[in-house]
Amino acid sequence: MSEIVTRFAPSPTGYLHIGGARTALFNWLYARGHGGRFLLRIEDTDRERSTPEATAAILKGLTWLGLDWDGDVISQFARKDRHGEVAHEMLARGTAYKCFSTQEEIAAFREAEKAKGVSYPVFLSPWRDADPATWPDAPYVIRMKAPRAGETVIDDKVQGAVTIRNETLDDMIVLRSDGTPTYMLAVVVDDHDMGVTHVIRGDDHLNNAARQQMVYDAMGWDVPVWAHIPLIHGPDGKKLSKRHGAVGLEEYQAMGYPASAMRNYLARLGWAHGDDEFFTDAQAQAWFDLPGIGRSPARLDFKKLENLSGQHIAAMADADLMPEILAYRAAADLPDLSQAQKDGLLRALPTVKERAKTFPELLEKAHFILTERPIALDPKAEQALDPVSRRILSELTPQLQNASWERDKLEAVIADTAGTHGIGLGKIAGPLRAALAGRTVTPSVFDMMLVLGREETLARLTDAAD
Repeated sequence: MSEIVTRFAPSPTGYLHIGGARTALFNWLYARGHGGRFLLRIEDTDRERSTPEATAAILKGLTWLGLDWDGDVISQFARKDRHGEVAHEMLARGTAYKCFSTQEEIAAFREAEKAKGVSYPVFLSPWRDADPATWPDAPYVIRMKAPRAGETVIDDKVQGAVTIRNETLDDMIVLRSDGTPTYMLAVVVDDHDMGVTHVIRGDDHLNNAARQQMVYDAMGWDVPVWAHIPLIHGPDGKKLSKRHGAVGLEEYQAMGYPASAMRNYLARLGWAHGDDEFFTDAQAQAWFDLPGIGRSPARLDFKKLENLSGQHIAAMADADLMPEILAYRAAADLPDLSQAQKDGLLRALPTVKERAKTFPELLEKAHFILTERPIALDPKAEQALDPVSRRILSELTPQLQNASWERDKLEAVIADTAGTHGIGLGKIAGPLRAALAGRTVTPSVFDMMLVLGREETLARLTDAAD
């Protein structure tokens, strides 16, 4: 079997949509899982709407998602001369023709057909079989010679066999009168020249496949494997839009989801491997196949995303988490952390990453290590540090001074102090949380003390007692 080559071919007219990100992911998984190549092409032929900023956003989004592509990024616009060359080769083959019909003539033809009761008239050019000797010295377009009878069958690995009546296909334009190629031609030429073997894309392109297949046939080229995947819908089952929340990939980074969780979640949107929900990249690449893609639109489910996100945060190595957290802060326009804060956060990660579903939640748990003395108290912490509690902390501090800084030893010292005052450990934990973090909802008191260390812990307790 020849090498498998897939591609992602976005138009640089805006942000990278989450649906586009999933399409890229499916192509990446299929190529990587089969030892093939994953290529990236920017379809920038629409010069009015294509922008360098949108291209940069697409590349940034794919890079964050961890989808590495092979070779250079291809610009479709830069290949326009090659597209024109193929159009003229089809002319020479007799599978395309010059059409000199004006816009007015085409409009008049359609109006006449509608008057006859034809709802969607297909333009029949009078130049299709015209003698070249009759060609006028006038602007022309190059049109494909579409089959007039029979059926075109798209053998789709997701949708099954899709049959299109050829009488509904027009002689589409492949080269405009100004010499620029149309999308339908450019896509096929690029895919052929890039060696693309599998075209995995949204099912909104399914109707295009019949027209594009005609170009392959006209040039005698091998038709790629088609796989048209259903679109992503919102939780209400309607087409995904901004009213459902985030639709741009970069928004998910700014919301604090790790890239591994997004890969896992997007892979599960419309594709399944048994009942597996949480899986690694290696597993996804080994398992991903086209028959596992469903035909129905997938529904975005933020609860499932959050659940997977929490699992990935808990499973990630601390050294891998740190750069992602810092990148999240940058994406969310949060201030940089000092080196001391970074060092402290790295020490705190084993304590705070459990049960944190997003990076904002994780950083909220890590507030105690990111804040500095004097510790600002929130209203509940103020209440917890009443005069009685402050007196107990002032008694506790010298006892901790000489304690061995190990969890069981710290627990014993604090339990002794609580017992002396006839209160339970829980009664002293509240003031301790307030003193160490300025809040009453924190990680375990002992976890915080171990992360903060003896000197910083005692300094905070002294401040609170005073």
